[in-house]
Amino acid sequence: MDNNNDFHNKDDRDSNFLDHPDVQEEKAEASKSEENNTDKHTYKSEKNEPTSNKKRTFSGLGSGLVGGIISAVIVALLFTNNLIPGDTVETKNNETTEETSTPNIVETLATEEADVSTNISEASEAVVGVVNMQQGNVWEGSQEAGTGSGIIYKKENGKAYIVTNQHVVANAKEVEIVLNDDERIPATVLGGDTLTDLAVLEVDSASIETVAKFGTADELAVGETVLAIGNPLGLDFANTVTKGIISGLNRTVEVDTNKDGQADWITEVLQTDAAINPGNSGGALVNSNGEVIGINSMKIAQGAVEGIGFAIPADAALPIMEQLETNGEISRPLIGISTASLNQVPPQYRYEINLPEDIKGGMVVADVQSGSPADAAGLQQFDVITKINGQEVTSILELRKYLYSETNIGDEIEIEYIRDGERQTTNIKLVEQTEQTEEN
Repeated sequence: MDNNNDFHNKDDRDSNFLDHPDVQEEKAEASKSEENNTDKHTYKSEKNEPTSNKKRTFSGLGSGLVGGIISAVIVALLFTNNLIPGDTVETKNNETTEETSTPNIVETLATEEADVSTNISEASEAVVGVVNMQQGNVWEGSQEAGTGSGIIYKKENGKAYIVTNQHVVANAKEVEIVLNDDERIPATVLGGDTLTDLAVLEVDSASIETVAKFGTADELAVGETVLAIGNPLGLDFANTVTKGIISGLNRTVEVDTNKDGQADWITEVLQTDAAINPGNSGGALVNSNGEVIGINSMKIAQGAVEGIGFAIPADAALPIMEQLETNGEISRPLIGISTASLNQVPPQYRYEINLPEDIKGGMVVADVQSGSPADAAGLQQFDVITKINGQEVTSILELRKYLYSETNIGDEIEIEYIRDGERQTTNIKLVEQTEQTEEN
């Protein structure tokens, strides 16, 4: 009821204001001025204005002041309610300066004469199709086995580089990328990483004109509008754009990278309700400025679930992309053990494990690789690892996540473990993991 009264009172005030003699006079003068001026966008200077128009000048000035005050109030309200970003100031040279500087990823990725995407349309031009070609049998050549999406992120020295998902190019005998004009270009897989599900491709850059502008996911907010660009269901729907919002930040998803039915990695992702369908994998998740802030990777595919898709944050993807481009693989630290959680230890071996009552979890050492850092540090089978550098670990996921995210090759870490019911510690120097040593 109060809101309705306020509404009607406002109408009364507006009506009284419009009926005021000064306002009526001003409206009459404005109408007369409009009739005498054939172009309403052409204004006379004060120098040439007749004396008889002084009253109109002061009236127009008053109206301008009122309009200026109202505009100032509106702008202030927009700033107050965060509808206009307050951390960006436009300079006279049409450049923007921010109070908090963020790394300009584009300068390290986009080079040479390639245009850098500045809007959604141009970002779409930097998203390509990725075709996985596999050989069916020895009598036939390579056949198309599947398609996905990729993002052109760099052009340099006659080559262009595309990032996509590792699962898009897995087991491929040959790989092609498909540009917006349907031109197909053979691609070389420089490297891929199963844990992060990223791969980098290289192609000849003669036909590449636009590279994507990468932004940062650090400043994203839940509810912010984003768009997914990719090739859902194949190349017939190439460069499809779907709209959604950021549904969640810093989500963690368990991933079974070796397809053994057990999760062996935790990946951090952005959650979005923008439609991500088969074929969108490796495509771009962009903000309203056309900046790539994520690489579309997966979604929850269940009949009762709608609109839960995930993208690898651009900030997390960049260092992986650089390593794959340069080295073809990701270097990670190695301890040299295989482990199991307490509830995975077979009953006939559980007598070997004696834990204090206050220990509720940990990783049981199942095997120690000969000559490994763990072997040198004295770890043994049935030791129960409870902490790394003071950080509790209760699963192989937590163990790997800490090692791969918080440590580097050559670091020395402290391991706390339980042996025969007693707490002990040892220091381990991490070495580089090789293809032959996949366990931690």
